[in-house]
Amino acid sequence: MIDTAVLIAGGMATRLGALVRDLPKSLVEVAGTPFIAHQLRLLQRNGIGSVLLCVGHQGEKIERFVGDGAAFGLRVEYAYDGPRLLGTGGALLQALPKLPDAFLALYGDSYLDADYRPALRAFEAGNAPALMTVIRNEGRWGESNAQYDEGRVLRYDKRRRTAGMDHFDYGLLLFRRKAFDGASTRRPLDLADVLGPLADEGLLLGHEMTDPLFEIGSPDGLDALRRHLSPARQP
Repeated sequence: MIDTAVLIAGGMATRLGALVRDLPKSLVEVAGTPFIAHQLRLLQRNGIGSVLLCVGHQGEKIERFVGDGAAFGLRVEYAYDGPRLLGTGGALLQALPKLPDAFLALYGDSYLDADYRPALRAFEAGNAPALMTVIRNEGRWGESNAQYDEGRVLRYDKRRRTAGMDHFDYGLLLFRRKAFDGASTRRPLDLADVLGPLADEGLLLGHEMTDPLFEIGSPDGLDALRRHLSPARQP
């Protein structure tokens, strides 16, 4: 089973405005603790042992809080973007030398409270370069961006919606290093620029999720997650 996860946590909390001070998104308070603590504990519960944190804006603050990951039952390392914005795909491409051949990747502002193991098993059973989890959208997260059918993502495009798209990118991704063959960091690279062509070539596996997804990139999203993780709701 895959043991390593990449957390792409270089984003700034610009859309949160006055709700946060001078903090990276990962350290925004949620239910009494920095958001990244919830993410790391969730990864540990899903059998992940090693995490590579791709950090950028004020990444040193994240490193000071997380340290080597021992407090979360994990081994944590860091990959810094550097002075130039790389995009989600570029950050991951730059970090590849620190990663094994197969790994899980998540966005630094998402909280996916689900069992990841079925998706991991589906990925390991195939030889595709990548797997993207999807969720049936039904208008809950803006416009659908993925066409999914029986274990395959047939089309994925965040900019242009086409007939047949009724799913949304859930945010849990699985990669083999070969997914990034030919990619470059000469300009900012979004992960969609890697995943879209793989779907067009019939090389992108899919796995449908049903658990709700949460994100802290907006005030409404942050409020929803705070309610979800409120101590009053925990068993």
